[in-house]
Formats: sequence, C-alpha cells, structure tokens
Amino acid sequence: MKKVLSLLMAATLALGLAACGGNSSGGDSNAANDSSNGASGDEKVWVIASDTVFKPFEYTDASGNFVGIDVDLVKAIAEDQGFQYEIQSLGWDAALAACQAGQADGLIAGASITDERKESGWIFSDGYYQTTQTMTVAADSDITGFEDLSGKTVAVKTGTQGAAYAESLKDQYGFNITYFEDSPTMYQAVLGGQTVACFEDTPVMTASIKDGDLALKILEDTANEGQPYGFAIFNPDNQELIDMFNAGLANIKENGKYDEIIAKYLG
Repeated sequence: MKKVLSLLMAATLALGLAACGGNSSGGDSNAANDSSNGASGDEKVWVIASDTVFKPFEYTDASGNFVGIDVDLVKAIAEDQGFQYEIQSLGWDAALAACQAGQADGLIAGASITDERKESGWIFSDGYYQTTQTMTVAADSDITGFEDLSGKTVAVKTGTQGAAYAESLKDQYGFNITYFEDSPTMYQAVLGGQTVACFEDTPVMTASIKDGDLALKILEDTANEGQPYGFAIFNPDNQELIDMFNAGLANIKENGKYDEIIAKYLG
C-alpha cells in the first residue's frame, strides 16, 4: 500500500512541475498594438514606446496594423543596423512614463527636439523630420488669425509642441486653452464647437484632414518656425540605441529608403 501511495505522489509531483514549466513564456500581452521584428534567443530586444494616433507618423490602419512614418523608419533603421526591437503603442503620456520608469528603452512619437526637453533629461537622436505647428479651425469658421481668438477657447494636446505654441500666444491674444489627451478628440472639440481652433503639427493636421475628410482648415500665416522630430532615450545607459538610430538614419537617407518612406505617407 505504501508503495502504491509513493508512486501516486511521485506522479502528482511530476505533473505539477510539468504544468509550471509550461507557463514560462514571459512578455507583456497587455501592450496595445505591439509590433516586433522577430527577435529570438538571448539577443537584446529594444522596447520602443510610441503614441497611438499621430497620423501619418503612427496610427492603426484599416487592417489593424500599427503603421506610419515612425514605424517604418524604426524598421528600416533596425534592418540596417541589425538590432531587434519591439514597438509598443501606448499613447503619448503612457509612452513617456514608460520610458522615464525604465519600462521602455526609447521613444518615437513625433517628439520635437527642444532645449526644454533636453534640460529635463531627454536624450535625442539627430533630427529625422522637420515640422512646424499651425492653427486649425472649422471649415466654415470666420476666424482668420490669432487676432480673432480674444475671449475664445482653443484645443491642444497635452505635452506637445502644439500646446507649447498655443501657450506662448495665449496672453498676447487673450484666449483660453483646453487640454486633450489625443489628437482625434481634440479635432472633435473643434468640429463640435466646444473650441474654436486647435494647434497641431502641420503634417499631422494635413494628413488627418485629408484622410479623415474632416471639415477643418489650416489657417495660413499661423505656423511657427518649427523644430525637428527626434528619437529619444531617457537613460544614458541606452546610448547604444541612439548611436544605432543615428547611423541607420544616415544610411537610409543615403540609399534612398528614407525618401521612399516619406513619399509613401506624405506623397
């Protein structure tokens, strides 16, 4: 009887160990729209955080794929430099928080290179796209410039250069600002009349109006001087990633791949 019980206990223990061993996949299954380039084994996989909707730099297409200029640039640069990566589409605030907390290694999300960001700990790559910020209003709006904003409310996306641009003009032209977490919601505030205008990166606004058939218009003579977008890290230990990004960016500009990517999304 004791021999039978011993055999049963051994079998039970073996089954338990097998069950534990079968659940060791790791990885984060909760990250939205994850995109990986097929890393395997013990090779370093760089985690790159991004926004969710910042068309044409990052967005989800009709087939559910996470696409855009930033997505294609990282892919081309990784192929050129031979490193493995995973893009996590988290949203602007969450992507920034993930990088600052060490949960992601780098950020690519149409982030403008500014002195203020550098001073606060951002470590940028070389610029990969030069852009400006402009003001947009409803297609039937009678607002023609900043002078018409006195006493009115404009929309901006939290933490962006569009927001910084609006804030720099607020006191001079006497308008109020409402903050939103994402661009589509900001656009709807203008379309719905909750705000009279919004401030956005010019290529993003142009693509959104065209592709979304939005009843909005970008006002002429409202652009600032602009800044380049940059890839960013927040931990100096990840300098290798910046170095590879810069080297790969230079190579794809030289071999024409960069121009192909820009033309694909901006024509």
